[in-house]
Amino acid sequence: MTDQPTVLFVCVHNAGRSQMAAGWLRELAGDRVRVRSAGSEPADRVNAVAVQAMAEAGIDIAGTTPAVLETDAVRESDVVITMGCGDACPVFPGKRYEDWTLDDPAGLPLEDVRPIRDAIKARVEALVASL
Repeated sequence: MTDQPTVLFVCVHNAGRSQMAAGWLRELAGDRVRVRSAGSEPADRVNAVAVQAMAEAGIDIAGTTPAVLETDAVRESDVVITMGCGDACPVFPGKRYEDWTLDDPAGLPLEDVRPIRDAIKARVEALVASL
């Protein structure tokens, strides 16, 4: 791992969980970590309820755009966090991989997305401490 590790968050649509995780990591680690996120089947836009839930926590992810998962993004990352993307994520030796089991916020009301947001924050805090 480099002095400034790169963390890649991956979920299917790159519209909810991975975007919230990236937002938390940027907030909690600042410029100590390079943050990336992508999806195996990216949506057209970030989940509006995820944006609202993060805004309640003071984090703006409204300007982010879902991105397609590319092999180079995995190759260039030190830590790869998957969130329900199955076998779509390529595996390279020497990378740290974690799979976070989290509910998908797609189609859920705000009151059901808040606990997902908070669970992601707790996992990102543990991730920051381990880097």
